[in-house]
Amino acid sequence: MSNLVPPHGGETLKPLMAPEAERAEELTRAKGLKQVPMSSRETSDIVMLAMGAYTPLDGFMGEADWRGVCADMKMAGGLFWPIPITVSCGEDMAGTIQIGEEVALTDGESGEIMGILEVAEKYEIDKDFECEHIYRTTDGEHPGVAKVMDQGKVNLGGKVTALSEGIYPTEYKDLFMRPAETRAMFAEKGWSKVAAFQTRNPMHRSHEHLAKIAVEILDGVLIHQVLGKLKPGDIPAETRTKAINTLVDNYFVAGTVVQAGYPIEMRYAGPREALLHAVFRQNFGCSHLVVGRDHAGVGDYYGPYDAQHIFNDLEPGAMITEALKIDITFYCKRCDGLATNRTCPHGDEHRLSISGTRLREMFAKHESVPHEFSRPEVLEVLQEYYDTIR
Repeated sequence: MSNLVPPHGGETLKPLMAPEAERAEELTRAKGLKQVPMSSRETSDIVMLAMGAYTPLDGFMGEADWRGVCADMKMAGGLFWPIPITVSCGEDMAGTIQIGEEVALTDGESGEIMGILEVAEKYEIDKDFECEHIYRTTDGEHPGVAKVMDQGKVNLGGKVTALSEGIYPTEYKDLFMRPAETRAMFAEKGWSKVAAFQTRNPMHRSHEHLAKIAVEILDGVLIHQVLGKLKPGDIPAETRTKAINTLVDNYFVAGTVVQAGYPIEMRYAGPREALLHAVFRQNFGCSHLVVGRDHAGVGDYYGPYDAQHIFNDLEPGAMITEALKIDITFYCKRCDGLATNRTCPHGDEHRLSISGTRLREMFAKHESVPHEFSRPEVLEVLQEYYDTIR
């Protein structure tokens, strides 16, 4: 009997991938259906549905679920869910699709058939309404808002049968892990309390400090990195993985950390996205999610600790996975060590701070990056990467 947290909304995972024995026949059938191309975000969501990460959803949301999730973070049946999971198409295509019809969902970039949707609903959405509630802004410069504004005018709701997990199982074969697989690994290790450490960047000393705090108080840490599409300028997953492995191998006790990747595309929805990250980490078997400064944020759209505060407003029992809230971490010269605002009384002038822009500039010019900021072995990996893109 596992002592891990149960999946969200029930006792069992609900992956939507068609059984392997049926997949070839279903794929052949899908080729004869109307083809609905998906955005990169929608494609990443169908892979999350396929692997069971969005348990207990059985497909893309209908109108009542969409509206309830936007307004109150609840689906029509009362299940807590913080961000709508939807797929859209243009008006012309929607007009050709009948309720009850099956359509093939394709990756809009590669054309690969990702699954079959049994269309139960067609509905237009108020995009401003969604953005105001999910992103707290309708500013088109916000990358998540831009995605919503660019999507088709009509959402299609209904059950999904997934037929592919895209490039992830082959391109990231040593990193891509489904919820059933992380749960099995945690159980084998005897872990029951596990923290997920979300990252879309290489880990420097401050990130290392956060992960080690979690190791101190729990059984282990899942360093869980984003494999979906990121912002221009972000470090690719291959380099991130190498840098994180280097850090773990040299500076963590063996057996306290597992590194894995998952296929979501970041929405940069700040507080709402922090909740989504906690919900699906529960499905991966994690009892806690490390939530630091400006989790899943972008620009100045959210306060630095809004993603922590939103967990305080949840109704009891909304989900089981908890936020492990940790303040901003930095190296303080007067403390002569890593600290947070809760442990360091000294001013900014004593704190080592290097922005992402400045760090990239330092790599480009081969300037020395202080070892107090990042481990030398990690810096070597990153320098090698920046040298290849010059």
